[in-house]
Amino acid sequence: MDAAQLKALALVCTLTPSPKPSSSELLARQVIQQLSTHAVECDLIRVVDHDVKPGVQTDMGEGDEWPGIRERLLAADILVLATPIWLGHPASVAQRVLERLDAELSETDDKGRLSMFDKVAVVAVVGNEDGAHHVKAELYQALCDVGFSIPAQGATYWVGEAMQGTDYQDLPETPDAIAGATAMAARNAAHLARALRSSPYPAG
Repeated sequence: MDAAQLKALALVCTLTPSPKPSSSELLARQVIQQLSTHAVECDLIRVVDHDVKPGVQTDMGEGDEWPGIRERLLAADILVLATPIWLGHPASVAQRVLERLDAELSETDDKGRLSMFDKVAVVAVVGNEDGAHHVKAELYQALCDVGFSIPAQGATYWVGEAMQGTDYQDLPETPDAIAGATAMAARNAAHLARALRSSPYPAG
């Protein structure tokens, strides 16, 4: 399998529309930069810039922009799901993405396997309060349910000190621990994606 054929899509679930800066997007871009060093072609979407309708179907009708995002996801081997923490939980945009992914439980390939089988997901979380492990757990559970595989240590996160206002994007440089976690998440995601490409999950 040619490694250059691997593709990744980052879905950034910040509440902030473009072109304003976003800590979630910054961390997602650091993940995909690391993925690119493993010959993975990367793309990024800031979800809030698109009209993703509420619902649990692949297409919620007129004006819904999720079908176009879904096409790009179906073409990818790796999903990077990035979210800030709000009130101790993933951002509402991330929840919207998970709700739309619920439709994949009814979508199968020509072998009867879920549409997201053989795809890998990693998570990137930012916040200025505690809760990153809880948010990771919420996202992992939902992504696994709809068919994604999670690699070993398949997440990177940063949270600042409680009750202060520093954002990840305000840091003068990326802390070594965060850079190391980001590199490992990307490296393991690329490895697992290649393994699944060469040896897909069996059909039932």
